[in-house]
Amino acid sequence: MKVSEVNRNSHSGVSLRGWAAVPVAFCLAVAGPGGSAQTAQQADLAQRVEQLTGAMTRAQAQLERSQRDLDEMRLQMAELRREIAGGGASPAVSPDPPAPAQETYTATSEPIQDLRERQALQESQIATQEQTKVESESKYPVKVTGLVLLSAFSNTGAVDTPATPSVAIGGAGSAGATVRQTMVGFDARGPHLFGARSFADLRIDFFGGQPSSVSTTGYQGYLNSNWASLRLRTAHAGLEWSQTQIQFALDRPIVSPDTPTSLTAVAVPALAWSGNLWTWNPQAVITQNLFASHSVGLEVQAALIDTGDAPLTPQVTPNTPPATNPPGSAEASSKPGVEARIALAGPDRDGQRARIAAGGYFAAHASALGRNYDSWASTLDTRLPLGSHLEFTGSFYRGAALGGLGAGAYKDFAYSPNPNTGGYYFRPLDDAGGWAQLKARTGERLQFNAAYGMDNVFAGQLRPYYVEGGPMIQNLARNRTIVGNTIYSPSAYLLFSFEYRRLTSTPVEGPSVSSNIIGVGAGYKF
Repeated sequence: MKVSEVNRNSHSGVSLRGWAAVPVAFCLAVAGPGGSAQTAQQADLAQRVEQLTGAMTRAQAQLERSQRDLDEMRLQMAELRREIAGGGASPAVSPDPPAPAQETYTATSEPIQDLRERQALQESQIATQEQTKVESESKYPVKVTGLVLLSAFSNTGAVDTPATPSVAIGGAGSAGATVRQTMVGFDARGPHLFGARSFADLRIDFFGGQPSSVSTTGYQGYLNSNWASLRLRTAHAGLEWSQTQIQFALDRPIVSPDTPTSLTAVAVPALAWSGNLWTWNPQAVITQNLFASHSVGLEVQAALIDTGDAPLTPQVTPNTPPATNPPGSAEASSKPGVEARIALAGPDRDGQRARIAAGGYFAAHASALGRNYDSWASTLDTRLPLGSHLEFTGSFYRGAALGGLGAGAYKDFAYSPNPNTGGYYFRPLDDAGGWAQLKARTGERLQFNAAYGMDNVFAGQLRPYYVEGGPMIQNLARNRTIVGNTIYSPSAYLLFSFEYRRLTSTPVEGPSVSSNIIGVGAGYKF
């Protein structure tokens, strides 16, 4: 019986097809003429062996084709590496490359170019990070951020602070520019503790107060509008679990989490003293997500807060030596203020969620005039995406003695001397207000914002304490602001803005006073 010729392959060695016939021939020879039944069984066995051998041969052929494809892919990857390492040199072309490989290379030339550009950008960013690496004492990562901001302004009427106005006071206007709203920030990540991630951040600017010059000759010294000192804005440090966060902070009240958008009002936020509860106070905050999903979320917050005094709080300290720094009225009560907020979030749609929240605030005060009073507020805040390009944001409140939170017409209470007793007539002031903003985005680079805010002290309570000829802020009962701005960001690091603002301030007696403010801002983020 003839034995099949042996086949060889450069990848897999000796073929099995020829050798599979040897045991079949041996079995037929042993069977002889008298073993016809056994011969039939052995023939059937030989047929099965032949089928199995054929299947193995086909599998071997597929493996060989796969091996060739892998070799071609390795060749292409090697050429791509040489091209990238050579800084864009033309890829080396192997002699007589297979047609499928050439077609694949041609079809993927654009993705390869994109990959090359991304790799170059990442290498540049890594090199920059290595050059500007910040080392901390704890050896944990620290990131430095900031905004170098130039803001120019033109006011048609007199305002309290020309660069960052919040109330119109009547008189001639002004114009100028400042870089004092520049900000610097530090963000840090620390070790895990009790299964939580630790974090901290800090924000400072250059809007600290300018010292007054003490002189007996009447000369007040050289004062430069660009003179600046560092000022602590906000700070946070805490622990964060998957559903719980505990932190201590210097920040705006938790019952007023949002702020209107502006590039020219940064040192004092937009709509400050016109419905925006913005003042930065020390707080200890706990946040708990009761349940969170893509369809709905419920968040509960509680905080202790050390509320500062209103700007017009009298510095009358009859029982305190003049050389000491007296405590604030909230600290004098020896009781911390409390806050609470509960927020309901809607479905997650492309990273945007509708949200509505209700909050409450309460703090006891012991004033330097010898009178105790309570400050309180009920709040409502919301954020509503209106399609892919529009968003509505608002925050509203009703309360009393809210000067320490950035409302109350700069006052917690009104007072006047009582000539009969030597004490004071005293009245905490009820207050209501809020703000609303509509934001329109046209892509990632351009946005338009329109906002309105108002803070309104009850005039009937303030009128008995009207001071004839007194300053506007002391007699102020209502403060309103209208804002419209455009912010353009040609890149992730550059910002430009044009803004119009109209302030209208109304005293408890007499006509309202207005000022139109034109602002231009240019910033570089780092």
